Amino acid sequence: MSTGWINVILTKEYINTVSDTISVEEGQVAKLMLEAYLDIETTGLSPIYGDITVVGIYLTDGSYHKFIHLVGEEVTRGNLLEALQGVGIIYTYNGSRFDLPFINICLDVDLTKDFEHHDLMLDCWRNNLYGGLKAVEIQLEINRQLKGVDGLEAIRLWWRYRINNDQDALAMLLKYNEEDAVNLKTLKEMLEIN
Repeated sequence: MSTGWINVILTKEYINTVSDTISVEEGQVAKLMLEAYLDIETTGLSPIYGDITVVGIYLTDGSYHKFIHLVGEEVTRGNLLEALQGVGIIYTYNGSRFDLPFINICLDVDLTKDFEHHDLMLDCWRNNLYGGLKAVEIQLEINRQLKGVDGLEAIRLWWRYRINNDQDALAMLLKYNEEDAVNLKTLKEMLEIN
């Protein structure tokens, strides 16, 4: 089981981002627990007949921010576990029923065994917010730069990229996935989940 902590040697750049909240010195070793906001794109709704095309992971501890995309052949068990190194908790939207089971079947890794998982959809339901992530974003007025892209369009974008090497389609797919993952953090904050 992951401890959820990652040792880092603190740099001046990092110290400047957290100096208001903690007292640290350059070169000091600190343990950080990262949060991961995870979203996947697939070729369909069934992990038996479909594949994972993109895994998007937004890593943060409040001051440190990093986005990781695993695309196509990069979507492997090893790459996913490496990307999640130092993570204490994974946030998803409908991840209990879609993302994590899909990952478990396609990559043979049960992320709930190594990480705490929090499905924000269940918090939305408790707050009378229903529908998919985009519907909840509209209800809460969470902004999205890409308009009109949904899961079905994500599948189309993937195939345009794979069949025609359409780099614009891939760029749009990755932007869509990134917005999904980053907006999970915004959703968590709006729901006041600690």
